[in-house]
Amino acid sequence: MLTLAHISDTHIGGSEHSVRRTEAVVRHLAELPEPIDAVVATGDIADHGAADEYETVRELLARLPYPTIVCPGNHDSRAEFRKVLLGANDGPGDGGDAPVNQVLHLPEATIALCDSTIPGRPEGYLDDATLTWLDGVLESADRPVFVGMHHQPVPLGIPYVDEIMLREPERLAQVLLRRSRTVAALLIGHAHTAASANFAGLPVRVAAGVSSTLMLPAENTQRMAIDYDQPPGLSFHLFEPDGGWLVTHSRVVAA
Repeated sequence: MLTLAHISDTHIGGSEHSVRRTEAVVRHLAELPEPIDAVVATGDIADHGAADEYETVRELLARLPYPTIVCPGNHDSRAEFRKVLLGANDGPGDGGDAPVNQVLHLPEATIALCDSTIPGRPEGYLDDATLTWLDGVLESADRPVFVGMHHQPVPLGIPYVDEIMLREPERLAQVLLRRSRTVAALLIGHAHTAASANFAGLPVRVAAGVSSTLMLPAENTQRMAIDYDQPPGLSFHLFEPDGGWLVTHSRVVAA
């Protein structure tokens, strides 16, 4: 059975508060009594996209004794993300500002993280190059694939975050429907709340926010109500490739 830890929206650099909360989540994962297979982080890793923020992120993630894969979110800078976290000075053809698409191969599954960011914009979009890349990963896969990105492709019932969700999600749906037998689930960040949904006939799992929690309309009348006092959250995705079942458990960590 495959076990993935899923974290998102650490927003390192926004405050010492976010660093402490991320440290608590990293410590929780590092001290698990039994090993897990990998840690997936779905964006907004830094708050301003600055190099020193990514240096802090790199130091924190280095404490994890598991394979770790990270994608950018709308608060991230592709160039600094690539340079500091991935150790690469340039992206293909445009000085480091190309989409940061990555793949991690595990014995029981593959994780393909797409860069859904639009530099300078809060909403998301998957460009042609990214969709072509994803289609190629899915076509060549010899094991189930978890597809991840920052922006959610479906509304989550929170007006603020739904206004800045993935644009033209039908373009992604076309790829997923063509390769649906290969895809295990979609792993998403951005919303700062644990949620589950369906898209293109596939399960969608949204990670809680490490830095804060975005409240539902029923919980607060403000358009964008953010709770910084609720504890940081994470998810564990348990997947059995042979049986094809997926179960997600949500956790909060004392910070």
